[in-house]
Amino acid sequence: MIGWTGLLALATVLPARGGPPPEARAVFAGGCFWGVEWVFEHVRGVRSATAGYGPGGVETVDLRFDPDSVSYRQLLEVFFLVAHDPTSRDRQGPDAGPEYRAIVFAIDSAQRRAVEAYVGELTSSRAFDRAIVTEIQPLTRFTVAESFHQHYAARHPSDPYIVTNDVPKLARLKRSFPSLYRAPPS
Repeated sequence: MIGWTGLLALATVLPARGGPPPEARAVFAGGCFWGVEWVFEHVRGVRSATAGYGPGGVETVDLRFDPDSVSYRQLLEVFFLVAHDPTSRDRQGPDAGPEYRAIVFAIDSAQRRAVEAYVGELTSSRAFDRAIVTEIQPLTRFTVAESFHQHYAARHPSDPYIVTNDVPKLARLKRSFPSLYRAPPS
């Protein structure tokens, strides 16, 4: 027979039935936040993608995701292989300057270790012709961007900037990660 102490211990370990599904957070900067946000809006398991500004004004996207549907590792794969060019410093496509630099903002030490390990794998496998320059930093600040920037690509898919720079990313996502690709909810 389990006593009160045993029941209390179990309650701290077992998830509550019928409670909200698990949610985790990932934060990436990879050039203009319009395209990064749009890519992740098409990833199964991503519940929300919010454009904003990280430390120093870098354009950043804050993701909330269901870790039972998509892993942090899978989000890293999409970020490094689809959403940005990890070999480009302070530039993504036509956008240049420090506000467009590529950074993975680690929420905790586990995320930092995961990013470092993945970058190590990409480097040792020579996945890219040039060195990976995407930074890894702790998340110290995130400020939500103006409403004009939220879901910009989804609201303006025929904008010439989006057609040229971001539509190809969606095609690459669908081709490279078909099991993760989803049409975003309307």
